[in-house]
Amino acid sequence: MPQTAPPKPGLMSRFLDSVERIGNKLPDPALLFLGLMAVVWIVSALLSGVSFDAIDPRNGEPIQIKNLLAGASLTAFMAEMVKTFVNFPPLGVVLVAMLGLGVAEHTGFINAALRAMLSVTPKRLLTPALIAVGVLSHVAVDAGYVLVIPLGAVIFYAAGRHPLAGIAAAFAGVSGGFSATFFVPSSLDPLLAGLTQAAARVIDPAFVVNPLNNYFFTTTSTFMIVAVGWFLTDRVIEPRLRNTPVDGDPAQLPPAMEAMTANERRGLMFAVLAMLVAAALFVLTLLPADSPWRAPADAPGGVAGQLAVAQAPVMQSIVALIFIFFLIPGVVYGIASGSVKTHRDIIAGMSKSMSGMGYYIVMAFFCAQFIYAFGQSNLGALIAVEGAEALKNMRLPMGLTLFGIILLTASVNLLVGSASAKWGLIGPVMVPMLMQLGVSPDLTQAAYRVGDSTTNIITPLMPYFPLIVVFCQRYVKGTGIGTLVALMLPYTVTLLVCWTLLLLAFWGLGLPLGLQASYNYPAGS
Repeated sequence: MPQTAPPKPGLMSRFLDSVERIGNKLPDPALLFLGLMAVVWIVSALLSGVSFDAIDPRNGEPIQIKNLLAGASLTAFMAEMVKTFVNFPPLGVVLVAMLGLGVAEHTGFINAALRAMLSVTPKRLLTPALIAVGVLSHVAVDAGYVLVIPLGAVIFYAAGRHPLAGIAAAFAGVSGGFSATFFVPSSLDPLLAGLTQAAARVIDPAFVVNPLNNYFFTTTSTFMIVAVGWFLTDRVIEPRLRNTPVDGDPAQLPPAMEAMTANERRGLMFAVLAMLVAAALFVLTLLPADSPWRAPADAPGGVAGQLAVAQAPVMQSIVALIFIFFLIPGVVYGIASGSVKTHRDIIAGMSKSMSGMGYYIVMAFFCAQFIYAFGQSNLGALIAVEGAEALKNMRLPMGLTLFGIILLTASVNLLVGSASAKWGLIGPVMVPMLMQLGVSPDLTQAAYRVGDSTTNIITPLMPYFPLIVVFCQRYVKGTGIGTLVALMLPYTVTLLVCWTLLLLAFWGLGLPLGLQASYNYPAGS
């Protein structure tokens, strides 16, 4: 039988191939920060002798650009290099949180918990449950990509539904809703908050950002993402897949989701019980009026005795609590299920999680040096003041300004996949600039998170995108980049519109974004 020539790639595939070729020519994000730092040095030297009329809001004097190539500046940079890196706000909080998450993942607790939640869900609720679990998987950083997405295909296929629809639904929850949280904070919250705080201090050196400053908004976003994903999967995506045959290797197609073993069930039962007991005991320690978790009596601003304020130890312990919240059930699960034989297994889980953070540590080093140089040069303050003045003269509605931030982030996300890398590039400019317009860093960060999530699922440069293509090819051999992008594009467009409207609704109605968050800068203005 004569072989037919493969069909020519469509317009979408050709476009994405071009994006991939262009994106592959970009340097690594770590080197991007190094290159930007070099640009800051050169520009600071060129502008150091220029007089500007812009007034520095920190001291009320005209802004003066500092020459970073001067001898004194270079030696100061070298002397502060280690301190700059070690004190980089996101570094410690991410690594500490990952220690607890690493144990929970290594012992199998996260795997078992996700499988248990999905296995007891009625068929008609498979789609929303799968998307919700995808959002919940954010607490384990990348666990959703390697666990929830392939399980989504298995569950749908076992239920007689198209497996690619299961992959699409799970991918939408895990990656399209990456900035959402399902009641439990994720490690992304303190990471972005640390970068936002560093950027805000270009204008206000004492500004503090609560790691849960977007918590209420991101939690509410989960329900929107589940609703949108449910509708699109069942009404748009799966009907389009009816004519797409499942032609994967029959020997590799899983007949059903793997059932939990008796040891896994016992381990999960004890782990959940331990987690509930630990949570109850923690709540009991919060209740007394003189609880040491509350703000001390000498706390400024009349906040003594309160819990949800920056001065309260409980707010300063968010990252440590995340660490313990996952360490306890992870250890208990491992012991009860038999996956932990000795204490060395627990340490191995922590070591494994740290070994996977090597790239982040390298990127954080260069990001910290760039932010330090950017702040020392005063270029950030100049851009913020001049940019704010330009925006004021344009007289754009604030809603349109927020939409511009979202659209800019979504566009940059097509080429730079790392959420922290993008915010490290955009934040030092956007946050101070909008502070000069009276917009709080909390609101600017929320707008960034919307744009950052929505295009994750259509960019081939996202590190896990090729892996998702491989998952699809297990069921449909002809799946390619264009196939997956066409599958996910409806989610991107709809989430971008709906999530933007949700943020504008929060802002318009004055609903709280999160703990100690505000819409205006200064707060209450």
